[in-house]
This record gives sequence, structure tokens and C-alpha cells, in this order.
Amino acid sequence: MKDERNFIQVAEPLQDLFILPEVAPEPFSLIDCAVRDILVTIGEDPERQGLQKTPERVRRMFDELTAGYRTDPVKLINGALFDVEYDEMVLVKDIEFYSLCEHHILPFFGKAYVAYIPNGKVIGLSKIPRIVEMYARRLQVQERMTTEIAHFIDQVLQPRGVAVFVEGSHMCSMMRGVKKSEASMTTNVFLGAFKTDKELRAEFLAQVNSGK
Repeated sequence: MKDERNFIQVAEPLQDLFILPEVAPEPFSLIDCAVRDILVTIGEDPERQGLQKTPERVRRMFDELTAGYRTDPVKLINGALFDVEYDEMVLVKDIEFYSLCEHHILPFFGKAYVAYIPNGKVIGLSKIPRIVEMYARRLQVQERMTTEIAHFIDQVLQPRGVAVFVEGSHMCSMMRGVKKSEASMTTNVFLGAFKTDKELRAEFLAQVNSGK
């Protein structure tokens, strides 16, 4: 099956983002075949009772866990931008996310903290977790995901500043490799006022760390 990525033109100020086309599920797809091959290669019998439907389950799982590729950013925002005279920091904390590491296709998960300084407009509260979800539900690295979330919010809102802090635990280093179950990774991106104003950046990080 050829992977053809359709590009759509989205409304300003969003940039062009690719969205994978909706594909009708096939009775026996390439993913099913690949999973069966993996089962056979590791010495399993794909016909035994517990594994007969595993290829189909894995296909459905990947469809769910990579839904971000097929999320339309315009529909996601759905016009939820509002003119509001407010110029202090807006912070959404403790946004749970679950993603897949692109190197081993193992989960990484954690929490995201997203803040912005409005410039005449605010975005509906539920949209920020949905933006995080859009970028988490695909093959990712945490560094890129953090950057994509920040730049998307910057493009949509054109605020005075954006800050994104992400803390994640990575199964690729917890259950394999170095096997360090307590290790976690933090990434952050600062744009606009958060990048130039040290006090504002410190206020954001203080709020992120409060209650941990």
C-alpha cells in the first residue's frame, strides 16, 4: 500500500499541514500481514487461539495511536478564537499525553504544560489539550513534539509569547536498553516574550513546578 500524503491549504494564520487521507479498513491489510510475520519470526503460532485476532487488533491500535496524522487542524480549532482584553499569562497544566517513540515504536507518556500571553485573542480551553493530542498521536520524538505544539499555538493565536514544557517517561529506556525505570525527560520551548523576558519565563517554570 503506497503512503500518499495529501496536503491541504488551511486558513491563515495556520501553515500548510499534511493530513493523511481517510482509508477504509481492509479485511486483511499490510499491517495484519506484517504482524503475522513478526509472530512467526519470534517463534509464535499466529493461528493459536490467543493470537488469531492479534494482527487485526494491532491494526486498529495503530489507527487510534496515529490519529494525529489525520486530524484536520482547522476542524480542531473550529473557530474557537475569541476577542478578549486580557494580557496576563494563560496556563493549562497537567495535560496527559501518550505517544509512540519513532525509534522503537514503544510508548512514551507524561504531562504537558502550555502557556501563552494573549495579544487580543484567547483560544477555547479544550483546544489546547486537543492540540497536544494532535501532535502526540503519531510517531514522535519528545523534542519535536514540544516544538510543534509551541509553533502551532503561535501560528493560530499570534500571541505575545508561548511557552511549552513537557515531561515524559520513555518505555524504550525503561523496559529495554539501559532499563532505568525512574528516568524521565523534560523539554521546553519558549517563543516571543517568554524567550526574551527572564522573569516571565521564571514565573512560568515556577507554576509548572508547583504542586509536583
